[in-house]
Parts: sequence; C-alpha cells; structure tokens
Amino acid sequence: MKEPVGPDLKLIEIHRAANDEEALVIRGLLESQGIRCILRSPVVHAVHPFSMDGLGEVRILVAEADELEAKALLSSAGKRIPPRLPRGKRVR
Repeated sequence: MKEPVGPDLKLIEIHRAANDEEALVIRGLLESQGIRCILRSPVVHAVHPFSMDGLGEVRILVAEADELEAKALLSSAGKRIPPRLPRGKRVR
C-alpha cells in the first residue's frame, strides 16, 4: 500500500524541542534513520532568535506510519546522552 501524500498525509507530533538547535539535532537523528520530519514553530527564529516561556518551542512532526519508530529512536537516543555538567566542570 502506498503511503498517502499531500492533504491525506496525517502528521503526528512526537516531541517539542526547547529551541532550534535541539530540533535540528533531533531532525538529523530521525532523517539519518530514514524518517522524514517537519519542524513547526509559532515564531520565525531568524527574526526572533530567542526562547522565553515556550515561545521558541519547535514541534517535531512525523508521518503517522513513522510515529512508533520515531518515538522509540528518540527514547533510546536520550538514554545514551549524558546529562549536562554545570558550567566550568569537566569530565575526568
């Protein structure tokens, strides 16, 4: 069966990134595994390059058929990313 395209394609939000940088990393991860995604934001980040109270949030959408695989990929990737160290601290 052929996947629907155009107005018949159902998109599902799988994540809300805090900013453009996080969204671009996630998009790279998904697309490296063959999952196409769309980034949506209520503001134009080129004009307003800041994030305050969720204003800079970026919604990450994938086709409904890719939802489970994309969520599993994000979940497994998050487990491999170490937490941020406080400023000035180094890993020894």
